[in-house]
Amino acid sequence: MLIIDRATHDAIIEHARRDHPDEACGVVAGPIGSDRPARHVPMLNAAMSPTFYEFDSGDLLRLYREMDDNDEEPVVIYHSHTATEAYPSRTDINLAQEPNAHYVLVSTRDGAHESGPVDFRSYRIVDGEVTEEEVTVVERYEDEQISRPRPGTPAAPPEQKKAVS
Repeated sequence: MLIIDRATHDAIIEHARRDHPDEACGVVAGPIGSDRPARHVPMLNAAMSPTFYEFDSGDLLRLYREMDDNDEEPVVIYHSHTATEAYPSRTDINLAQEPNAHYVLVSTRDGAHESGPVDFRSYRIVDGEVTEEEVTVVERYEDEQISRPRPGTPAAPPEQKKAVS
């Protein structure tokens, strides 16, 4: 399940609307191991295309260095689809290289780029297998959400759980 704060959720949608008719793309970094989207980083779609996105390699390298310096990892990797549903394409699946990331897709088709609800969906993509997951939008993170372990990792004993700020 992806738990995301309202401000970040809304910023991703705004970015998708702003870049329409081209696909928007970006990353939401968070503390390593927290599974908490914390720092929204909208990126430039170097392809400048309505059907494909590509991170600028220089921008991406700088972002990964920043995340490394800040003990962060990509928690959410997102992009928009401008004319199709919010479901990963074959290309999206082949490009998915972060097994711990939530891959968010926002569809701005059928006028959603102007107003109204958008299709905002999240997936886990591991070894080419796509699994849709529930998205929960919260006003702010609660301590138990912050210390929630990543799927497949053992939970820390209660005395070791700490909120990450």
